[in-house]
Amino acid sequence: MDLSLLEKIGVIFKYIFSSFLSIEMFIVSLLLFFILLFNLKRKNRIVQIIAVGTYIGFIIGIIISYSDYARVSFNSFVKAVLNYIYFPSTVVYFFIILFVTIVMLKTVFSEKMTTLKKGINYFFFSILYFLFMSFMALASYDGVDLVNITELYKNEVILAIVQISNLLLVVWLIYTAFYELFKYFKKKYD
Repeated sequence: MDLSLLEKIGVIFKYIFSSFLSIEMFIVSLLLFFILLFNLKRKNRIVQIIAVGTYIGFIIGIIISYSDYARVSFNSFVKAVLNYIYFPSTVVYFFIILFVTIVMLKTVFSEKMTTLKKGINYFFFSILYFLFMSFMALASYDGVDLVNITELYKNEVILAIVQISNLLLVVWLIYTAFYELFKYFKKKYD
């Protein structure tokens, strides 16, 4: 099926208006969108809870109705994550550093972030940048083609750098998740 982007959009529009079920699903999605959009200014908690409940209910319904599909999807996701941990990709590593750069910019310009959180972010990001620069320098020095994954696995040092970087990112993400939870509960109960 070799369709252009406009043809694919046309196929979707034909589907939307092809049956009562697809029209109803489209109207419900549009209705939820407008309710959430109008609620941006009002910030009504009941509307937010109902909307979130609707989306979570949909996911739970899919998991119950199509449990085989949900199980295969979850297993594939876990397998892909483990595959990346044991066999890292230079492409994903590049996007990790891009993500770290964006979060670093947010950290530098944030006025709401505490000094402790900024300091910890600076620490992790500095190490991650050092490891990425080392990765690039070693790849250049040893003549490793970054697109060729087998060459990456032959160089022990480069592979170790990528794996340790991934571990540090996971530690930082876990720390950030707990920090945000702590902030949320502190704000809610203080």
